[in-house]
Amino acid sequence: MEMTTTRTNSWQTHALAGDRRPAEPPTVPVRVCFVIDRLNRAGTESQLIALIRALDRTRVSPSLVLLDGDDPLSRELEPPDTPILRLGVEKLLSVRAMAAAWRLRRFWKSQRVEIVQTYFSDSTYFAAPLARLCGMRRVIRVRNNLGYWLTPLHRRLMSVAGRIAGETLTNSEAGRDALARIEGGNPGRIRVLGNGVDLDRFGDLSIPFRNGGVKIGIVGNLRAVKNIDGLIRAFSEIADRYPRSELHVAGSGEERGALERLIGDLSLAGRVHLRGSLADIPAFLREIDIAVLCSHSESMSNALLEYMAAARPIVVADTGAATDMIAHEREGLVVAAGDGPALRDAVLRLIADPECAIEMGANARNRVEREFSRAVMCRRFEDYYRRA
Repeated sequence: MEMTTTRTNSWQTHALAGDRRPAEPPTVPVRVCFVIDRLNRAGTESQLIALIRALDRTRVSPSLVLLDGDDPLSRELEPPDTPILRLGVEKLLSVRAMAAAWRLRRFWKSQRVEIVQTYFSDSTYFAAPLARLCGMRRVIRVRNNLGYWLTPLHRRLMSVAGRIAGETLTNSEAGRDALARIEGGNPGRIRVLGNGVDLDRFGDLSIPFRNGGVKIGIVGNLRAVKNIDGLIRAFSEIADRYPRSELHVAGSGEERGALERLIGDLSLAGRVHLRGSLADIPAFLREIDIAVLCSHSESMSNALLEYMAAARPIVVADTGAATDMIAHEREGLVVAAGDGPALRDAVLRLIADPECAIEMGANARNRVEREFSRAVMCRRFEDYYRRA
């Protein structure tokens, strides 16, 4: 029995304010199938879910294939009004994967798919060659990181996958440069389409530094690349100067045990709070006075967009698209990635000058409204698919 579902709920596409483009003549929408391992609340997955929800169905008709996706969280996050196929594939080299390939072929045929867009390595390895064998008109791979995790084997495999796909999307110029450097090939087949943030979720803005104490916050998975241990070490010195300061971390991951031990070693119990994965990030950021992104490697950070939308004073590491999004001393403070003392001093500077910090947060909000709204992102993708 086909595990295909179509969920129907009301939805609304948010038009760009002041959009004066001439209306397109009535036409058949482009049929795009997105393929990803499963859904969760991480950055790439949340951007995809938001894109599918917001696409103008008169221009683009989306469908979604999940390589696995049978867990409760993935099912909960499935976008409405979208044909969905869950393949239940946990291992690519398996009999189940072979049967799933046949089911996926039938799904594409039933949906009359014209473009296949894949995310992450396993989904790309599985779906891109199959799409080519099925004669798909356009196969697109998405790579939204700088390749910090790639082993030599994965570098070779992803290079082959990129050639099979024919075109790669990434969300920053830094991502384009990393792809060209790591995989070689034709840089002209790498397109940059930036992320966007849903500003409506951040409509109820709060003013930082209103409760006397200082709350520093970070949104990120508990993985080594996010450098949360470096932030905790920097905070240990901040806490000595500001006894009423706290550090709050929104995210989950494999580093939690190590971070808990570090908190104990630095005698920061009760001052550093590992909050776990939170569904309501805007509510979390309303509690925060200063938002930090201190990763060793990022392309275009979803968390940074959320900080800007929430009008938080920001300290951000200079990696990926950070300096394209944040002008130093105008929309936030930019520090060198991995520089603990610089990270500490930047946070201390914002604490010491809350007026300036609040102004930077307001500037960040103004910039995200102009350049990085969800509506702007969605229109970029719609135009891209229409041209394709």
